[in-house]
Order: sequence, then C-alpha cells, then structure tokens
Amino acid sequence: QVQLVESGGGLVQAGGSLRLSCAASGSIFSINDMGWYRQAPGKQREQVARIISGGSTNYADSVKGRFTISRDNVKNTVYLQMNSLKPEDTAVYYCNVRGTRYSAPVNYWGQGTQVTVSS
Repeated sequence: QVQLVESGGGLVQAGGSLRLSCAASGSIFSINDMGWYRQAPGKQREQVARIISGGSTNYADSVKGRFTISRDNVKNTVYLQMNSLKPEDTAVYYCNVRGTRYSAPVNYWGQGTQVTVSS
C-alpha cells in the first residue's frame, strides 16, 4: 500500500505565498515523475506542475513564473512553492505520483489540500 500525505494548504491573501508538500511512503516502488493538480469548484481537475526523475519540469501557463515544483528523491517528497498567489488559484490541490512497481505502471493520488486565496 502506498500513501501520499499532503500538507501546507491554507488561507492566504492575494500576493502571498504557500508551500505544499507531498510525501510518498509505503510499499516500495520506483517513482518516475511527481506532480500537482488542482480542482476549483465547478471546474475540471487540471495539471499545475510536474517534475520527472531527471529534474525536468513543466508548468501550466497560468502559474509559470509564480510556482516552482521541486522534489527530494531521498525523502520521496515533492514540493510546490506558490508565490504571488491570486484568487483564481483557489482550489483543492492534489499530489500525483507515477512510477512502476514490479514492472507494472502505478499511479497514486494524495487526499487533496485546500488552498484559498482571498482578494
């Protein structure tokens, strides 16, 4: 069993910052890439940022220049530093980890953490 434990969400004023963390634990598996998604009320879940094992990253256009994704391969943890937050960033943020376990692809999701940005 694999668990993804997220932390760091909360309420912040526009222009402020938050840092999300997501730690993977449990059954041994090989992590290929880690990412963050978000879902606002009434909207589809969208990918915010992703980082692959080699360190390459990609971001949604709406967060480029404001958000930074990073990972600690020793701790199996992915972070999302969010700066210059806007009210439109308000959403539930989900951690996503993809990899292989006994040569089979696996895909895990965190429980979600609420981020609320007030104007």
